[in-house]
Amino acid sequence: MKFGSLILLPVKNRFDHAIRASQKPIETSAPASRSKQKTKEYDDSLFEHAAWIYAFCREHLFRDDTKRMITALWPNGGPAPGTRLVELGCGPGFYSCELAERFNDISITGVDRSERQLKRARERARVRRLTNCCFKRVNALRLSDEDTSFHIIIASRLFTILPEPNRAIDEMYRVLKPGGRCFVAEPRYAFWASLPLFAMWLLAGVTHSRNGYREPQHAAVFSTSAFERLFAAQPWKQRTIWKDGRYQYALCEKP
Repeated sequence: MKFGSLILLPVKNRFDHAIRASQKPIETSAPASRSKQKTKEYDDSLFEHAAWIYAFCREHLFRDDTKRMITALWPNGGPAPGTRLVELGCGPGFYSCELAERFNDISITGVDRSERQLKRARERARVRRLTNCCFKRVNALRLSDEDTSFHIIIASRLFTILPEPNRAIDEMYRVLKPGGRCFVAEPRYAFWASLPLFAMWLLAGVTHSRNGYREPQHAAVFSTSAFERLFAAQPWKQRTIWKDGRYQYALCEKP
């Protein structure tokens, strides 16, 4: 870890310099047409302009929780055929494709706000010849699905940049079927959770893409008690919260 400290501290200083150099207030204007709104949403996201950085972090830096998900959600075996699963904030489709490949008799939908992240997810599914998963551009705070649509919800690192986490939990509860379960994984330490943002802001500064991106400068992380309170507002039948290294987890079941 001493070696890592010698490398990361100077890098962090460069990240912070790039963030300050690239920051610009987001301008507000009168309501635009739907096409203009979509264009602005595309242009003001770091995840669109630096999609490859987040994809790289997901592949090589983030923890792979696939086995933890499977063990927590299906301790007595795999999912039942016909299970409908949705991944919120799927990014480049890492978990959606992993689970679709392991369980080809279930249906998986990955949703994300970033079209370029979804493009990578669709390409991943195409290369693996997966026909049981699809990807849609949807805001996790306003899911387009009807009530009680899914048996399972998974979300990894969703809340690090989400402005209204309680609203996202409300939406999770709404679209879960009775007896459905959600698995949530969140980082515990702000510095490590912020590395992708630092890198994307750095690239924005180097390329002079100073569009006033909507993403924050630093990732949000929950204390243990705050993470527990996040799920307390809904009348779950059962809630299990635990920590493992740099991550904390929640497994909740709807009555």
